[in-house]
Amino acid sequence: MTSMPHPSHEPAEGTACSHHHDHEPHGHGHGHGHGHHHHGGHGHVHAPASFGGTFLIVIILNTLYLVGEAGWGLAAHSLSLLADAGHNLSDVLSLLAAWGAQILARRSPSERFTYGLKRATILTALLNATILLLVTGGIIWQAIWHLIHPEIVQGRTISIVAGIGILINGGTALLLMKGSHHDLNMRGAFLHMASDALMALGVVIAGVLITLTGFSCIDPLASLIVSGLIIWGTWSLLTHALGLALDGVPQAIAPRAVEDALRNLPDIADLHHLHIWPISTTETALTVHLILHPVPADCSAREAQSRTADLLARATTLLREEFSIGHPTFQVEPPEGTLCATPTCDTPHTAPEETDCTHAHHHHA
Repeated sequence: MTSMPHPSHEPAEGTACSHHHDHEPHGHGHGHGHGHHHHGGHGHVHAPASFGGTFLIVIILNTLYLVGEAGWGLAAHSLSLLADAGHNLSDVLSLLAAWGAQILARRSPSERFTYGLKRATILTALLNATILLLVTGGIIWQAIWHLIHPEIVQGRTISIVAGIGILINGGTALLLMKGSHHDLNMRGAFLHMASDALMALGVVIAGVLITLTGFSCIDPLASLIVSGLIIWGTWSLLTHALGLALDGVPQAIAPRAVEDALRNLPDIADLHHLHIWPISTTETALTVHLILHPVPADCSAREAQSRTADLLARATTLLREEFSIGHPTFQVEPPEGTLCATPTCDTPHTAPEETDCTHAHHHHA
């Protein structure tokens, strides 16, 4: 995000500072006095990485496999194979959506979409979790039906085809694992592949048992067991993605810890209106109103300006390095019992007695 330069102003008496530009390595900021804002460095702490090649390989392999699996499933009259093929179809569609979301997330901001289209990664993660649960629900329904109306299945064919599925799904899950640790969108794609590998393992076991015992009911029973495991593993993805879609604070960030860290910075007397929300599955924004200690009368305008600029720079670095918050915006408010400049804010400001004007300058490499 780009800020327009502001003309310099002398700070009003008793305020921390007026307009000032604070240049940082991952962006830039500008501190403002009463009722104005400081936009911290927009460092992309965990900016979406490009996994285009990985997605392409994974999609091609799974498309080829699901076509063969569906054909063998029909020939062998195996619900497990057909259910797994349906699961693979949902995975291919979900992988295409996840890939598309990553492409959209890397587009530059526009006048209409000022943060770009990064939220597409959140919506896709939510979509992936929903599709996974819906497809698994369909598998459960079919498994119950086949328990009531059993069919003769070919256990050996089931085991061979599902064994190939373990290799393909397990391999593609490993390819996606790297990006799944910090990106919920990639985590959704990884869970799809991992759940497919788990489903294929269950089918292999079912095929071996059917070959040894001749009991066809093992096929739908195996589908029910594996479906339960998939639902258990997907629920956290659904709740996390839903929380991000509703602008909830990302689970890796503790709001109270952020507040305490900001309060412990020198020159901050109080703060309020702290808001933290996700821009994407990897980037987080923050806004907060900061109330500074009053500036002593013997501080010059330049000292007051530098004092506030240093504080905002330290706050920006703190949020980026300790909490992975790369889009902070600070609003500096007047001290000593006056009301906030924001019309909807009725929080009275209280600050301790004046502090010494001496301060340290922190420059960021």
